[in-house]
Amino acid sequence: MSGVLVLMEQRGGNWNRMSFEALAAGQQLAAKLGEACSAAVIGSGVDALSAEVSQKKLDKVFAVDHALLKDYTSDGYVVALEQLVKQADPAYVVLPHTYQVRDFAPALATRFGQVLISDVIAVHDGPVFVRQLLQGKLNADYRQTATGPCFLSVQAGTFRADAVEAGAAAVEAFAPRLEAAQIRNKPGELFRESAQTVDLSAAPVIVSVGRGIGEQENIGIVEELAAALGAELAASRPICDNGWLPMERQVGSSGQTVSPKLYLAVGISGAIQHLVGMKGSKAVIAINKDENAPIFEVADYGIVGDLFEVVPALTKAVLAAKG
Repeated sequence: MSGVLVLMEQRGGNWNRMSFEALAAGQQLAAKLGEACSAAVIGSGVDALSAEVSQKKLDKVFAVDHALLKDYTSDGYVVALEQLVKQADPAYVVLPHTYQVRDFAPALATRFGQVLISDVIAVHDGPVFVRQLLQGKLNADYRQTATGPCFLSVQAGTFRADAVEAGAAAVEAFAPRLEAAQIRNKPGELFRESAQTVDLSAAPVIVSVGRGIGEQENIGIVEELAAALGAELAASRPICDNGWLPMERQVGSSGQTVSPKLYLAVGISGAIQHLVGMKGSKAVIAINKDENAPIFEVADYGIVGDLFEVVPALTKAVLAAKG
């Protein structure tokens, strides 16, 4: 038993964006262990998707293909993936922490007498897996001591999809032994994770506003900065709870998880519940008048000052640079 196996998620031929975050985590874990990393694509007619993954730095790509896997069912996935894990014999199985994974992964881990270490935010040497408790107020370290494969899922936004290393890998077809009688649950209407009018997770630049803005009427100056930067406007929970901005624009443990190239936090103190949602940002700029605000601990660049002076000046400078 050795190596890392990443289980990629797709639906109808389209990737779940978190699959490549999980792949980045799998590659990093394998590098720490000095072992190989492989990936698996499960479904029906997955040749094209498997070929796409084979362009990454992997030892092997398993194309887990069966007609009964066309539509997701927890029964079908558990039976098929149990057979795959037994054949591949990995030491670690990495999954994205999606709604679908939460449905089947605990049952899959139980088949091997293991538990799922869910929502992992970091991997330290050991390996030690870090999870957050109490909405991010506490970090807990987990280390597997039992024999058998270790199953873990990674939190959205923790590992960057663009960190996946390119390469070339062979694709190996895997046809699980699966019968219709083994699938007791039947596919229903697809679960919709949200009915959001904006997907902040896809935004390359986000300007986010916190309660330092004071009043709803003041949000306009932050909107102007977002417009000048061509950015999406987001907010911390107090802003959305007050109804100043729609809930779909909330970033944090009870909102969206984002990982933009640039996250500009305006008047946000940096409560852990908010940091959970934006910690995957490539670069963070914070504007806050309190030099001791927690947001500065995670910011790459910080401006200690009155946002009502800083933001209009920044907007003016951006517009001037555009000509």
